[in-house]
Amino acid sequence: MTEELLLSFPVAKKVPRVEIVHGERREDPYFWMRDKANPEVAACLEAENAYTSAVMAPFMPLAQNLYGEMLGRIQETDMGVPWRKGDWLYYSRTEAGQQYPIHCRKRTEDAPEQVVLDLNELAQGEAFMALGAYAVSDDGRRLAYSTDVTGFREYTLFVKDLETGEPLATRVEKTGTAAWARDNRTLFYTTEEDGTKRQYRLYRHAVDGADHVLVYEEGDQAFNIGVGRTRSDGFLILGIGSHTTSEARVLPADQPEGTFRLVAPRVPEQEYDLDHRGDVFWIRTNDRGRNHRLVTAPVAAPGRENWTEVLAHRPDVMLEGLDLFESHAVVIEREDGLSQFRVIDLRSGDWHRVAFPEPAYSAFPGANAEWNATRYRYAYQSFVTPASVFDYDLDARQATLLKEQPVLGGYDRTQYVSERLQATAPDGASIPISIAYRKDLVRDGRAALYLSGYGAYGIPNTVTFSSNRLSLLDRGIVVAIAHIRGGGELGKPWHDSGRMLKKMNTFTDFIACGEYLLAQKYGARERLVVQGGSAGGLLMGAVTNLRPDLWKAVISKVPFVDVINSMLDETLPLTVGEFEEWGNPKEPEAYAYMRRYCPYSNLEAKSYPAILITTSFNDSQVMYWEPAKYTARLRTLKTDTNPLLLKTNMAAGHGGASGRYDYLREVAFDYAFMLWQMGITA
Repeated sequence: MTEELLLSFPVAKKVPRVEIVHGERREDPYFWMRDKANPEVAACLEAENAYTSAVMAPFMPLAQNLYGEMLGRIQETDMGVPWRKGDWLYYSRTEAGQQYPIHCRKRTEDAPEQVVLDLNELAQGEAFMALGAYAVSDDGRRLAYSTDVTGFREYTLFVKDLETGEPLATRVEKTGTAAWARDNRTLFYTTEEDGTKRQYRLYRHAVDGADHVLVYEEGDQAFNIGVGRTRSDGFLILGIGSHTTSEARVLPADQPEGTFRLVAPRVPEQEYDLDHRGDVFWIRTNDRGRNHRLVTAPVAAPGRENWTEVLAHRPDVMLEGLDLFESHAVVIEREDGLSQFRVIDLRSGDWHRVAFPEPAYSAFPGANAEWNATRYRYAYQSFVTPASVFDYDLDARQATLLKEQPVLGGYDRTQYVSERLQATAPDGASIPISIAYRKDLVRDGRAALYLSGYGAYGIPNTVTFSSNRLSLLDRGIVVAIAHIRGGGELGKPWHDSGRMLKKMNTFTDFIACGEYLLAQKYGARERLVVQGGSAGGLLMGAVTNLRPDLWKAVISKVPFVDVINSMLDETLPLTVGEFEEWGNPKEPEAYAYMRRYCPYSNLEAKSYPAILITTSFNDSQVMYWEPAKYTARLRTLKTDTNPLLLKTNMAAGHGGASGRYDYLREVAFDYAFMLWQMGITA
C-alpha cells in the first residue's frame, strides 16, 4: 500500500454554516450533505466508494477467500423447525442461490407444502427486500404482510388470500404493525407520521371492503404505538410507549368494531405490558423498581388499584418478558448478564428454572403460538454452540434438541474456549467481558484481538454463535464482547448508569475492557481492532477521540456520530423519542454533557487509528450524512497517514444488504480490512 494512494482521498467541498448554541459558535461546513436530492451528495459518496475500492484492491482476493470460507460453512438449502398454529405447521426454508427465505406451511409433516410467501419472487427487480408484518388470520385463510424495498423502513401493507394465492385489494403505504380480529376479515394496522417515521395512528380495515377507519392517534411526539394479539387470542392490544413510559389499551378480539379500553393511564417513568389468561391480565411493570415485577389484574377492572403482585421486584434480576399459556407461565429473566427461563405451573404454583450448560450463552423464546401448549420452544447458542432449537416439556422438565444449525466443513467445538471475564471501570464498576478463542492460544500478549461493544437503549449485547466468526478464530484471533453500561446485560440500572448524564460511563467502560484484555495478555495493542454499529458506532467515535492510541483499527458501522446536530433537529426520525436516551441539547446541561463526547464535535488535529466506516444511503435511523460528514471533517484534521475509508451501500438501509449472499460479502469485506490491520495476509 503506497502512501501516495492513501493520500489520494476525495476532498469534500465546504459550505460555510455557523450557528450559536448556548453561546458556543458551531461551524458545520458539511451541513450541505443533508440534501439527498442534490446530485453532488451521491457523487461525493461514490467518490469515497471508489477511493475505498482502490485502497482495498490488494486485499480483495483475501475478501473473496473469506467469502468462500464463510459460504462453505453454510447449508444453503435448509429448513427451519416447523411450529404449529391452528391447523397448520409453519416454517421457512432457503434454497441454494436464492437470497431470501421462503415462508411455507403444511397441514401435517407428510402433507404437501403450500408456499405462503416467497420473498425471492417479491424481490425480483429490487435491490433491497425486507419483510415487516407477517400475520395469518385465525382461520388460516388470509395473510397480512408488509415489505420495504428501499431500506428506509418504509413498509407497504398487503393482504393475500392463501386459498387462491391471489392478492386482495388492500394496499397501505408507510405501515408498521398489523393484527387480525377474530372474524378473519377485520385487520388493525398502524401507520407512520411523515418525516419523523413515528408510528402514531391505528386503523381498522375490513379487507373485503374499502373503508379504513381511524381508531386512535397518538399526539405525543415521544410515543410510538403498535398493535398485537394475546396468545390466548382473546384480546387485541394497542401498546403505546416512549423510551421510559407506556400504557396499553385492549379490545376483545371478537368485537372488532368496539372501543379500545385503557388498562392503566400512563405515568411518567413507569412502563408496563401485558398478556391475558381467563378473566385476568398478567402485567409486567416497573412501577416499584427498575427491573420490573409481575402482577395480575381482573379483566373487568384492570387499573393499578387492582394489581396483585405475583413476583416482586428484585434488584439483581431483570424481568424481561412473559410467555403465558393455558396451564403455565414462562418468565424470561436476566441475572448476572445471562438469560434465564422461570417456569411457573399455574395449576400448583410450583416453579423452576430451565438449566443451561455454558458460562456465556444466549437463550431466546421461540415460536410458541399455541395457547394450550405444554412444550416451550426456545433457541439457544453460545460462542461455541451453533444456534439450536429446543422443545422443553414444561411438566417433565426435559429439553429435547430439535435442530442444531449445521456448520459444514468439519466444525469441532472442542477446539474453542469460551469464558466470562470482569474488567474494572475507573469508578470501580465491574464490567463483564465475554471472550472466545482457540484452545491452543498462547497468552503471551502477541495475539490479534477483536473487541466489539454497543451499550445503549438497555439492549443486551448477547453472546451468539457465528460460523463467519470461525474465519477469525481459526486464524488465532481472540474475539471479545464488552458488556458495557448503557446496555441491558445487568438490568435497567445497568442501562440507567450509561445514558443521559451518565453516558460517559459507556465509553470509559469500553476503554477499561480494552486495557484489561491487553494487561491480561489476550492480545497486542498493535493488533487490537474494535467494532461497533449504530449506537455502537457512537461508541467507536467517542473512544477513538478519547484514546486513539489504544486501538490499531476501528470499524464503525452506520455510526451515530453527529449527536448534537441530529438531536437538535426534531424533524428527524427518532429525535424526540430519544431525548430520554441522550438528553435534549436545547437544554444547557444536556448540551454541555453531550458536548463532552459527541464524536463529530470533538474531532481534532492529532493522530488517529486506521478507520473503516460503513453506511447506507437509505438508512432512516442514522442518516448517511452523519458518517459522511464525520469522514470529511476527520480528513481535514488527522495528522497520520493511516487509512480512513468510507463505504456506502447506495441501495440499502440501517442493516446493510438484505440478501444473505450480499450480506456475506459485506462481512467478508470488513474482515479483510480487519485482517489487513492485524497483519494477517491469508
